[in-house]
Order: sequence, then structure tokens, then C-alpha cells
Amino acid sequence: MARNSRELAQRPAVDPLDEPSAEWGWHGSFPNGTRIAAVATALFLLLMLIGHEVSITEILWMAVPAVIILTAVVAGAIRKRNAWRR
Repeated sequence: MARNSRELAQRPAVDPLDEPSAEWGWHGSFPNGTRIAAVATALFLLLMLIGHEVSITEILWMAVPAVIILTAVVAGAIRKRNAWRR
């Protein structure tokens, strides 16, 4: 059954039954907020290493996750920049 373009244009792009947030106009995520929160968390973890004796356990539980988080943010930015669709 072929549908004409007018009928397709009047249909909502997102079905409100599948995604309830589409009814009140917001539908999406916060990519910039996620990146900012990730960098703030990584910096906070690194700042907690300053001011007292640092052991290997503290490095493993604070510095390594901070480096992993920052690596993920940078890799995501590079992947987004080189993406063929935005």
C-alpha cells in the first residue's frame, strides 16, 4: 500500500507510545553535558592525589580511572570529528 507524501509529512517522526518524551517536545541526550561531567570527574580524581602521601593503591583507584575517562572523551571527540554523518 503506497502512501502519499502529504500523509507521511503529517505523521510524527517519533511514535509517542515508543518514546513518551516526544509528546512534550524534548527527545534527545546531553552530549556536551556528558563530556563536561566526565572531564570534571577525571580532574577531581586527579586533584585528590595532591597533598598527601600517594601509594600505588591510590594511583590504581584514582589516576588510572581518570586517564581512562579522559582517553574516552578524547577518542569520542576524534570519532565525532571524523564521522561521515553528524
